[in-house]
Amino acid sequence: MHIPTSPTRSGKTLLLKKLKQDEKIDATSSTVPTVGTHFTTVQLDNMKEVTIREIGGTMTPIWRSYFSGAKKIIYVVDTSNLCQISVAGVLFYELIAEPVLSSAKILLVLSKMDVSYRQMRNEALLMMQLARLKREELHRDITVIEASGMSGHGIEELRKWLEV
Repeated sequence: MHIPTSPTRSGKTLLLKKLKQDEKIDATSSTVPTVGTHFTTVQLDNMKEVTIREIGGTMTPIWRSYFSGAKKIIYVVDTSNLCQISVAGVLFYELIAEPVLSSAKILLVLSKMDVSYRQMRNEALLMMQLARLKREELHRDITVIEASGMSGHGIEELRKWLEV
């Protein structure tokens, strides 16, 4: 499983920590931007373990070199940062248009919804042109969830997606 992300500070490290359930996360929690790649093993409810490779946003020029053999892709977008959503959309399109990922399951995670205003979900999806991409160009199933590593919102939904 691979987690590339939109430009840096999208919230993927905090989401992974929340998925692992091994650290208490609160308002004082912080992370540093992921440089390179990082492996995390998550124990799922069905007693299955999954190893997730987190790929830092600074690695976008060489993401392609990590795609071989990927069965699932989790793409994390910071919805609290309007400036990055359009860039994230372009990178997302490049990712899902990769021939080597044509059979990979795709999960789009709209992160930091707890610090965004409610309409941001619709604006983020509109800015990323997701409906048009799914309807006209890609013809593939893309799951979208809202999540927050800080509050834990969406973590159970993410865990269920990982189990399938």
